[in-house]
Amino acid sequence: MWRIWPIVKIFGMFLLAVVFLVALLFAYFNLPGPEPREDVELGVTFSYRYAENLGLDWKETYTAILDDIGVRKLRIPVYWDGVETEKGAYDFSAIDWQLEEAKKRDAEVILSIGQRVPRWPECHIPAWVEDNGDETYRETRLLSFMEKTVERYRDNSEITTWQVENEPFLVFFGECPQFRRGFLDEEIAFVRKLDPSRPILLTDSGELSTWYPAAKRGDMFGTTMYRKIHKPGIGYYTYPIGPNFFRFKEKIVRLLTNQERFIVIELQAEPWANGWVGDASLQEQFRTMDEHQLRDIVTYAKRVRFPEVYLWGAEWWYWLKEKKDYPAVWETAREIFRGSRGSATAETADNR
Repeated sequence: MWRIWPIVKIFGMFLLAVVFLVALLFAYFNLPGPEPREDVELGVTFSYRYAENLGLDWKETYTAILDDIGVRKLRIPVYWDGVETEKGAYDFSAIDWQLEEAKKRDAEVILSIGQRVPRWPECHIPAWVEDNGDETYRETRLLSFMEKTVERYRDNSEITTWQVENEPFLVFFGECPQFRRGFLDEEIAFVRKLDPSRPILLTDSGELSTWYPAAKRGDMFGTTMYRKIHKPGIGYYTYPIGPNFFRFKEKIVRLLTNQERFIVIELQAEPWANGWVGDASLQEQFRTMDEHQLRDIVTYAKRVRFPEVYLWGAEWWYWLKEKKDYPAVWETAREIFRGSRGSATAETADNR
């Protein structure tokens, strides 16, 4: 027994050291963080499909976001199943219109392309492709669709960046076919060959990933950033991490990759409800997002000190104002954007 005791003692000391290190990191992550960065540029992700699902006129919603809120930085998803509803028949009219309106206002656009782009069910694959049931066929048709998209828009000056797939490494979230890293690399190389003039953005979960596989592949890296969520079986939950958690991950990834451009691509600015947000009461929705929490989370993101932050949920702000007669979140967003770098000034927006 006396021979085993030194080994047990060493193991115990090692375990205590690990626990102590974890406790130190947890304490560091939850410090307030540095002062908010004042020159952060704010933008939004806009989904015409989500606006429609909320019962809104999506064009009216989009122009209100541009003109009333004053947004000048956008991420726009191109839905494969919305553009190529039949094989070889393309309807880009919804994307054309959004880009034209953005260009009129000198707005900048990240165009999100691939089979996995923002909003549930994450992957947006046409039924005629899924009915075929063959992985090789799907991948071939996807590359053909991406080629049509890039060739159509690569001369559009308002587009600054191509996002290739959305959080592709978050394989347990969404309704998607089996993920192949090799094919993702093919997509990235394909888009880069079609348009070598623009950077390619890769994204990943802020709380549930290491960032490494996405950051090493893209010219830019974008993280999501959520604070309050709902998990089945657990209920409502607040991530126990502060801004330093993201700053620490950035430093580690910078050491391990050549990545130098980090942005917040998806900042929670709408509720994470138990089910479809439109079916939840306002009281339940406001558990995870309202005008006060919107201010708080934007300040939180500014403490991370990445240069760009794209908010998630602008369609919901408009839905509250138009459908629920609750304009406070919309008005708060307008105030936040009017004070941010790179957005339209109040005078410019009011004169449109």
